[in-house]
Amino acid sequence: MKMLKIIFSVLFALTVNFAYADDGVSDSAAATFAEIYEKLNSVQWGGKNIGVVIENLESLSPNAHLAATDDRIILVWQDSIIGNFQKPSVGDWNTYGKITTSLINKMRERDSYLASLSTEQIYEHAFAALMRGIDESGKYIPKKDILNNSDNRILTSVGISGWRDVGGEFRVGAVVKGSPADMAGIAVYDLIDKVNGRDVAQMSDGELDAAFQGLNSGTVKLYLLTPNGNRNVVLRRATIVLADADVIYRPIDNNTALLEIVVHELTDNATNIVNEALLKYQNVVGVILDLRSARGVEPKSATKMAGLFMGAKPVMRITQTAGEDMEFVPGGDAVTDARVVVLTSNTTTGTPEALAAAFYEHGRGVLVGTPSAGNARIATHIDLSNGGALELLNKSIKSASGLALDSRGVFPIVCLSNIRSAKQQNAFFVNVINDDFKIQDFNKDESVNVDAVRRGCPVIANGDDEDMMSMAIATKVLTDKDVYHKLIAE
Repeated sequence: MKMLKIIFSVLFALTVNFAYADDGVSDSAAATFAEIYEKLNSVQWGGKNIGVVIENLESLSPNAHLAATDDRIILVWQDSIIGNFQKPSVGDWNTYGKITTSLINKMRERDSYLASLSTEQIYEHAFAALMRGIDESGKYIPKKDILNNSDNRILTSVGISGWRDVGGEFRVGAVVKGSPADMAGIAVYDLIDKVNGRDVAQMSDGELDAAFQGLNSGTVKLYLLTPNGNRNVVLRRATIVLADADVIYRPIDNNTALLEIVVHELTDNATNIVNEALLKYQNVVGVILDLRSARGVEPKSATKMAGLFMGAKPVMRITQTAGEDMEFVPGGDAVTDARVVVLTSNTTTGTPEALAAAFYEHGRGVLVGTPSAGNARIATHIDLSNGGALELLNKSIKSASGLALDSRGVFPIVCLSNIRSAKQQNAFFVNVINDDFKIQDFNKDESVNVDAVRRGCPVIANGDDEDMMSMAIATKVLTDKDVYHKLIAE
């Protein structure tokens, strides 16, 4: 009702026409907003009209009300009209950018919170408002965040991890292969007594972390107490690139082995690592594909990974807002016919969820663990001229059969948190007592209550417990053909 009153008053006040040219409009801000509108138009605005979208800028302040009529864009502050612009035609993004900047300037003059925000923060808030206008999830990413996160798989470190003993000294627990610490001959169980001349017992954990893992290639001087004598060591922090996947070869006997593949980031690099391992170890009878902490956003990489195990079979479908499904199918033949157990958890996110679903739908692997995250969306990343970017979560992932995975996830056939008996619920569980894995399959029922399934197969709180159970169950399933085929048939 209030908006109707506003529009009615404007019709009788056509002489009110505030010009954005005299409103302190920043040319750079106007250009950025113009580019945002143009780029968003390229992804079809989620089927919404731009006039509807721009109205949602009113959410920047509770005192603001915006109306976009057929020919005007009107800004009301409380009960007063403070902006009245001729509505540009669709495609005149420069004018839309100027009007948007002027609208924000007018609100900032009257709202102390908006006035306190930086230009980058204004972009973030305004873009979030536009996203609400098209019922989409998305965000503006400042240039500084892009630079800081350009490669989050790289560490600058001396390559040491460990713990403090009762005296406060630092005991080396692990040394990264090829790291500065490894090259200097530092070994597990060595005791670090001093760092840069300071007693470790007098240093905080934060100070130790800063010395061992800094943001640059700094020098660290250590005094070590070792079984072979005490010595001084000088290390220089270096860049350590973390692999997207780790491969562990586990012999069963003299002739056969299992291959444990831990995927961190489902990328082409991870696929290459797995491919090389499968070609290298010809005596592998079973593969443990650990996706419990895997994440991924690139459908083609997940499709290539699936192709190594199942050949040219559909892996997933991607649906863009107001668009048709795009099916992803690998080319070529599989490189292995080994039995597969796929491990999932609540941190299996994105394309790894579709990969797990493909193993399930094609009967190519047994799903073990707890339900995946159900966070199966892919972002459209749109670079801007100012160094920032837009991230629009407008692509949802479906399984090869068309089952929506977003907000649902993939459910294991063997739920790790349900294997214990009543007496074992509070025990540290490491061994498989029998072959009754309490099999349940909820993946085929599209109407299943997802929350109920998650409550029935909860996250395992103890990481060591989960690791032990995962390995025990996977080993049993992969080394017993009858059990494996029974679970596949389910």
